[in-house]
Amino acid sequence: MFTSKETFKKRFLDKFERVYGKSFEDSTIQEQYATLGMLVREYASQDWIHTNERYRAESQKQVYYFSIEFLLGRLLGTNLMNLGIRDVCEAGLKELGISLSQIEEQEIDAGLGNGGLGRLAACFLDSLASMDYPGHGCGIRYKHGLFEQKIVNGYQVELPEQWLRNGNVWEVRKAGLAVEVKFGGHVEVSNSNGKMNFHHVNAETVSAVPHDMPVIGYENETVNTLRLWSAEPSPYRPDRDVMKYKQETEAISEFLYPDDTNVEGKILRLKQQYFLVSAGMQSILNSYLKTGQDIHDFHNHVAIHINDTHPVLAIPEFMRLLIDERNLSWEEAWHITTNTISYTNHTTLSEALEQWPISIFQNLLPRIFMVVEEINERFCMKLWKQYPNQWERIENMAIIAHDMVKMAHLAIVGSHSVNGVAQIHTDILKKREMKLFYEFYPEKFNNKTNGITHRRWLMKANPQLTDIINDRIGTEWIREPKQLEQLEKYACDPNFQDAVYEVKQVNKHHLAEKIRQHTGIVIDEQSIFDVQVKRLHAYKRQLLNILHIMHLYNRLSYEPNFTITPRTFIFGAKASPGYYYAKKIIKLINTLAEKVNNDPRTKDYLKVVFLENYSVSLAEEIIPATNVSEQISTASKEASGTGNMKFMMNGAITIGTMDGANVEIHELVGDDNMFTFGLSAQEVLAYQQRGGYNSFEYYHHDKRIHQVLEQLMNGFFSVTDSEFEHIYDSLLIQNDEYYVLRDFASYSDAQMKLSKMYENRSKWSQMSIMNIAKSGVFSSDRTIREYAENIWGVTSSAYVR
Repeated sequence: MFTSKETFKKRFLDKFERVYGKSFEDSTIQEQYATLGMLVREYASQDWIHTNERYRAESQKQVYYFSIEFLLGRLLGTNLMNLGIRDVCEAGLKELGISLSQIEEQEIDAGLGNGGLGRLAACFLDSLASMDYPGHGCGIRYKHGLFEQKIVNGYQVELPEQWLRNGNVWEVRKAGLAVEVKFGGHVEVSNSNGKMNFHHVNAETVSAVPHDMPVIGYENETVNTLRLWSAEPSPYRPDRDVMKYKQETEAISEFLYPDDTNVEGKILRLKQQYFLVSAGMQSILNSYLKTGQDIHDFHNHVAIHINDTHPVLAIPEFMRLLIDERNLSWEEAWHITTNTISYTNHTTLSEALEQWPISIFQNLLPRIFMVVEEINERFCMKLWKQYPNQWERIENMAIIAHDMVKMAHLAIVGSHSVNGVAQIHTDILKKREMKLFYEFYPEKFNNKTNGITHRRWLMKANPQLTDIINDRIGTEWIREPKQLEQLEKYACDPNFQDAVYEVKQVNKHHLAEKIRQHTGIVIDEQSIFDVQVKRLHAYKRQLLNILHIMHLYNRLSYEPNFTITPRTFIFGAKASPGYYYAKKIIKLINTLAEKVNNDPRTKDYLKVVFLENYSVSLAEEIIPATNVSEQISTASKEASGTGNMKFMMNGAITIGTMDGANVEIHELVGDDNMFTFGLSAQEVLAYQQRGGYNSFEYYHHDKRIHQVLEQLMNGFFSVTDSEFEHIYDSLLIQNDEYYVLRDFASYSDAQMKLSKMYENRSKWSQMSIMNIAKSGVFSSDRTIREYAENIWGVTSSAYVR
């Protein structure tokens, strides 16, 4: 289609004039972006059609990945790269006086996700397509993402995230494939020929309309589908206030993660979850039935994966569809369901395991509640046979107990595979959080360490580093990222060290310019760029980082002979709107930045920067410029992490606890190429089980800790003394739940070691290269291959062809 830049220019200009009906000379840059996006989508459409035709013709087993989030980032650059047409498009646009990089800046990050859960799902879709696996995503088309973050006087302010204000050039609305989803009402039961029949009556019906987006594989002509569902009024609307019905219906797909601190918010969250799975399961079942294949063989042709507990209602919904609409027996339906569905757990925090009050669940989803009750009854009967008279064990394992429906329990019981996302995480699930279930279902549990797509996080985000890697080891690593290990032999090569160092400095210059333009802060490009960007949560311990910066500031201010290698500490994070504590930490970061950055005694050595509205596209600029990757969560609390992998792949050195995938990074790079500190997971668990931790001991016996904690309250900052009282109390009065003070000394020592190491440029470059060389195992290609072979039982169509 684009055989030359001349062909491209003609198609581009023709497309623009047809769409906008005016001369190209009168175009805006937003119109130029939309034109290019539509042209690229159309370019991929033939492969999209052929991919689906090929899957049907070859009767390949399909994978459907259900996730409440898909944090895609910008798609234009990735799609151009994967289609292999970036160079010709860039050259053609240049002759038209257009900068491709400026056009790419016009794309707004899709507001379909928030953190690691959603970014993992996006990486998985990329790997599925790039490795020729027949795998598709299923999510919700939120009109607004989490929120757009603004920092005003140091405080987080939330504004609606208007990612669809200019439309979405990548989606195709398919109203003809809409399905109906029902809420409320009640169930009437009848009996005919000895079989019970269930009729959901007086329900509120919502129309689920699919919007399909192409997921383009890397230079392989495979294009899979991300299907996003939008809630719209149904033609079968209830006989009541039309405007209220429309408003309530559209609210289902209005916002990612609506506030669930009140009953109305909880109902809306549960509505979202059922809406996603009901629409998705109906669509999948309809597609399958069109093939004419036997319903009893469904699980041999379809694999459905639920990403955390949000889509777990896929289990009872599939049972409902098979029993109520396909007339299967309970036993037949259960066999198909449990052999179709697999589940990934993403947390070790018991408070993060979803559960719903029966009072909400039963009223909103009466038929689904009946199915869950039956699943629970049958499961508890099995438990009774295995563990007679062990009432407490059965109570702790029940799906419904204490007036709550426990979603993680339902996920385990109703799936054939349960996986953690890092080896230490899976071990904790087996030994602690899900110990009883592991004892009952040992064959279900397995580990699949997370991964990231190297195509976005190295090739797209860091093209100059990609070029020097290609110059040294060729391009085979792009298909087999583990071949990055070949770089290990160049780790001590001065020429390659210099090349890696220079790329890092160029990336640091670009980020420093962005920071200057957006914040007015001028930073030393020769300083250590020390970065902690991720969702803001107490267990991720941004607070530990802040307290250490305060300590460095105190030493620089009051010890005349103390100096450090200049450091720039960069933060980026959103705090959930209702998470008061996390929002106070954002205020603390910005208050500290104001003090540190304007102090003539310290400004040449220390800078603190908070970049507002952290996103995938911002991460693509930050990560390649980073020297030090802060992965400092309380050991045992982070399931895996994927930011740690992205930084590693771009040559940053990790300072971290032995938590999540940090453990596996450490196994690969060793003590010589990573800085570790702090309590082990076993020590944290021991404290939690047996007690014995007293944060006041560290406050009283460590002068550094005493000083920085007092500074939170004594007027050290130009705020009221009560501004950070909540943080102060969390560390002392509430006994420091995440062991910030316990790990402070160890963290400070590791930071001092790190600072001295950075002064040896050759050694630091060697460490950087070793991290890049060992990062290939963390490609999501490896993760997806393990899922495909060990859980889903699907084959790459590259082998079929």
